[in-house]
Amino acid sequence: MATLPNPLPQLAADPSGRALGLELPAGRLIDSTDDGPWHEPLLWHADRTAAPGDWAVLGSSARASGLLPLLIDVGGAQGGPQEWELMPGEVSYPGDHDADEVLAEFWEEYAEDELGADEEYPGKEKVVEVFGEPNTYDETVAPYGPGWPGLAPATARAAAPEARAAEIADSLTDSGTWLKEPRLALVPARRSADIPAAIGWSGPVNYEGDVARLCAVLRSWEDRFGIRVVALTFDQLVLSVAAPPTTTAEAEAVAAEHFAFCPDNITQGDHEALRAYAKHEVLGQRMWSFWWD
Repeated sequence: MATLPNPLPQLAADPSGRALGLELPAGRLIDSTDDGPWHEPLLWHADRTAAPGDWAVLGSSARASGLLPLLIDVGGAQGGPQEWELMPGEVSYPGDHDADEVLAEFWEEYAEDELGADEEYPGKEKVVEVFGEPNTYDETVAPYGPGWPGLAPATARAAAPEARAAEIADSLTDSGTWLKEPRLALVPARRSADIPAAIGWSGPVNYEGDVARLCAVLRSWEDRFGIRVVALTFDQLVLSVAAPPTTTAEAEAVAAEHFAFCPDNITQGDHEALRAYAKHEVLGQRMWSFWWD
């Protein structure tokens, strides 16, 4: 993956980050991958628990040094990023992929796999007895069909993207958040959408082995909806949204993209149909989150 020069190695000799114009708390550099140590650090993260205000304080100075802020959760069952089986060697460059083409491929592959799933098969009666009658494919993706509906139009920004990112970061580090042990991290990346690719994040590996293809979609969402990558866990991605959809039609068009990007969000989520997901998880929402099984 094409990257800017990585400033993180300087922190090995200067943990405070003063040479980079930073005032860092105690922290650590992470170079662990699924294939042993990487040739340079992939990220730095603080040892202390992140608190509201940390993102805004460190974010602006870090960006000037070629580093972007990120929240990570080190308290999950899989531990911190040194245990996440990062795979930077398997990642291409996000700019080499087209968001519309990536999403169209995902959408149409899902349709091909699922269109026959509504038919009768041995043991179906028992499955229905245990899990209930699932939605049909048509019910799941309505108002759309098996053909990719295309990218949703851009929406008007309700906030500056960096301000919205700081707002969401503060909400995730406040007491009672679902992040168990949030830490502020810094990642060498050209743009926020590239952060998963920059560290070789493997959260979606069971769905897509090259996370740069998903980052190409994130780049498009940056441009159209003002998203920023705010948090990562072992298998979850959290985005801030500066331009959330404000009408049902806008929300459903964006929900179709979410479905192609991460079907588990809908088929294994609280809202098992695209229309319901659009209403509850997209319409007016300042934060989008994604989880891959």
